[in-house]
Amino acid sequence: MTAIAARLSSVPARIGGGARFVWARWWGKALVGLVALAALAVFLLWLLVIRGLPSVEQLRTYEPPLPTHVRGGDGNPVQSYARERRVELSFAEYPPLLVKAFLAAEDRTFFDHHGLDYPGLVRAAWQGLTSGNTPRGTSTITQQVAKNLLVGNEASYARKLKEAILAWKIEDTLSKEQILELYLNQIALGRNAFGVEAAAHAYFDKELNQLTLAQMAYLAILPKGPANYDPVRHADRALERRGYVLREMLKNDFITQAQYAEASAEPLGTVLRRTPRVDPSGGYFVEEVRRQLIARFGETAKATPNSVYEGGLWVRTSLDDRLQRLAAEALRAGLIRYEGGRGWSGPIRHLDIDGQVEGGNWQQALLNTNIGIDYQDWRAAVAIAREGSGWSIGFADGRTGTLPAALAQMPRRGTTSAAFGAIEPGDVIAVAPSGSQWSLRSVPRISGGFVVQEPATGRILAMQGGFDSRLQAFNRATQAQRQPGSTIKPIVYSAALENGMSPASIIVDGPFCVYQGARLGQKCFRNFANMRSAGPRTMRWGIEQSRNLMTVRTAAQIGMPRVVDTMKRMGVGDYSPYLAIALGAGETTVARMVNAYAMLANQGRGLNEGSLVDFVQDRHGKVIWPENWRPCDGCNAPAWNGGPMPRPPVRMRQAIDAQSAYQMVHITEGVIQRGTATVLRDLDRPMFGKTGTTTGPTDVWFIGGTPQFIGGLYIGYDNPRRLGAAEGGTVAAPIFKQFAVKAYEGLDKLPFRAPAGIRMVRIDRMSGKPVFGTFPDDSDPKPAVIWEAFKPETEPRRAARHAGPATGPTTAATAAPAAPRDSEFLQREGGIY
Repeated sequence: MTAIAARLSSVPARIGGGARFVWARWWGKALVGLVALAALAVFLLWLLVIRGLPSVEQLRTYEPPLPTHVRGGDGNPVQSYARERRVELSFAEYPPLLVKAFLAAEDRTFFDHHGLDYPGLVRAAWQGLTSGNTPRGTSTITQQVAKNLLVGNEASYARKLKEAILAWKIEDTLSKEQILELYLNQIALGRNAFGVEAAAHAYFDKELNQLTLAQMAYLAILPKGPANYDPVRHADRALERRGYVLREMLKNDFITQAQYAEASAEPLGTVLRRTPRVDPSGGYFVEEVRRQLIARFGETAKATPNSVYEGGLWVRTSLDDRLQRLAAEALRAGLIRYEGGRGWSGPIRHLDIDGQVEGGNWQQALLNTNIGIDYQDWRAAVAIAREGSGWSIGFADGRTGTLPAALAQMPRRGTTSAAFGAIEPGDVIAVAPSGSQWSLRSVPRISGGFVVQEPATGRILAMQGGFDSRLQAFNRATQAQRQPGSTIKPIVYSAALENGMSPASIIVDGPFCVYQGARLGQKCFRNFANMRSAGPRTMRWGIEQSRNLMTVRTAAQIGMPRVVDTMKRMGVGDYSPYLAIALGAGETTVARMVNAYAMLANQGRGLNEGSLVDFVQDRHGKVIWPENWRPCDGCNAPAWNGGPMPRPPVRMRQAIDAQSAYQMVHITEGVIQRGTATVLRDLDRPMFGKTGTTTGPTDVWFIGGTPQFIGGLYIGYDNPRRLGAAEGGTVAAPIFKQFAVKAYEGLDKLPFRAPAGIRMVRIDRMSGKPVFGTFPDDSDPKPAVIWEAFKPETEPRRAARHAGPATGPTTAATAAPAAPRDSEFLQREGGIY
């Protein structure tokens, strides 16, 4: 043991002696210095580079920016919102030839290396050092994934170093297939297309699995710089680079000689612009949906994870394609009908771009405007050059045509000269085909808004905010603040019904003045068109004939604070309690007015505002709006199971009394039968509504409908000016009729159901007094006797009868025909309420 201890004690001395021996030599000092420098380099690399690198683990849960997809009420796509067009696919969904094309173009040894191409790195570094420039290119697909998703696109040696380290770590974390999936979903390929599926649509208007080999090879050249191989500006360069990719595919045995020859002979075959996948008639609807989504979820991921442009939302809306097309057609036809004979309204826009129109690039200039017309066979065209007695015009698809002087002879508005002479090169005009040539059309300057809503749910089924959303982005259905005129009167009288009045209440149609103080003096109201007073009349008569004096007298009697409170509860607007508000002086929108009428039709229940969106799902399918959303269990069952019918949850509130709402609906059915909207009477179905004409008139309105849906519209100039002799009943109601004739085809004729407690009483239509022994004549639109709806204890009372002498029984042969009984009417109308 003593010997062993002695040997061990001598070891440090021998080691120390060895260290001194090494340190005494020059190479020893150099070796120690190199080790120290290596340790310092590793420490600095960790401190300056590795420590700040993002975690590769986040790639496992990476969610690329995805567009928001919008669907209609039937589930069909109607629009998408995106700043980066992208469709996310799994690796198994990529055609094998497409993968091989990208490998041939970008990284043919991808499946062999571990993230880095070492010979390529040495070559790039040498080229960078000898040229004095930062090295570019030579990045493997894995390095490109690291660059695109983790470190950015800075051109520097530091970025290259970070990229290389991350590529190594990515290869340790993800499989080759997962890396390619990230790459092919994320890569920017031009035309706002990110990922190969979006690029297939952008360049070839095809699904990815429909592309030819040559088209796949073209997509594979784009990562080097989409602008460098633009198929329009640099077609020759694109063909040359595509040929290189095909040769590389042949060289690596990815394709056969026959495939190479066929693909090489194929032209580029790109399209200038992809075919729209949506119906443009719903432009105003989907734009309003976009505004609401941005207000709730924000635009980008910086705002919320479920953003509109990056969150990949799935939005189900209430849009009914058929009703939307009918509403758009009816409004457009009404606007054109009103402006008929007023002359050409002028060009839609002027393209003031030097050298583009005359130089042959007019097509791109026209495409950049995004102008289009979705009305009958009308087209938007740009005037290229005048050629003799005609204009050469061009269209967005690249085709050209001729507009002869003979087909452009309508006068320029405000002048007597023909429109043909007023056209200039660069003018964007509306034209329609006329044989082999084209004829000039005039886009109306007057505009308007049209909304269709389902009263039972509050869902907006159609919305048209002008002539065409690609010509006029301003949505007059929701953004235009207009005076509603007499369409506000049913809201005023609903307040009266809630405060003790009845449809048979007598109101004086006579002079009505109010003292406004020493400065303003006395204000006297008057009926529309200065109609003379009719004296004491029933509330029903006053609404049917739209008498202003009866309306302001009623509002003054119950108090304007109660009137404006009712307007606020029904979502029309928040107004000061001035009497003029009762005649429609307060501004509101078509959408708000239609929503208020939908409440009337739904027994006083409704939403604060009409609903455009049924629900919103995140990219994983979870419903994130409305809050506390619940599915309707059983609503999609194939057949009835014999139990209670499933009811979808409805988020409605009681805005006004149900009985008052029904009374107003029953009264305004008379507007259709014998009031200011008799143009709708021959639709021959239970319908209520009210026309409106503002002072001037500057706007004309109609709002009304059936239990199935309510429609409302106004027309007027954006900068209000007089419409001449136009009235709601002669201009707005016919527009609604054009819509309704087709919209109600195939629908049942449903009556408005009365709430519990309503009593139907026969009264004299003019005096409001009860009638006995006579029944209404349903075939006469102006019967002397009508059924009127009363609340309990408010109906006119039958006078007491004294018992007379008893009479003997009457034989069947001599008995008089039995008069109709009240019970027969009640049963015919759906039961006793």
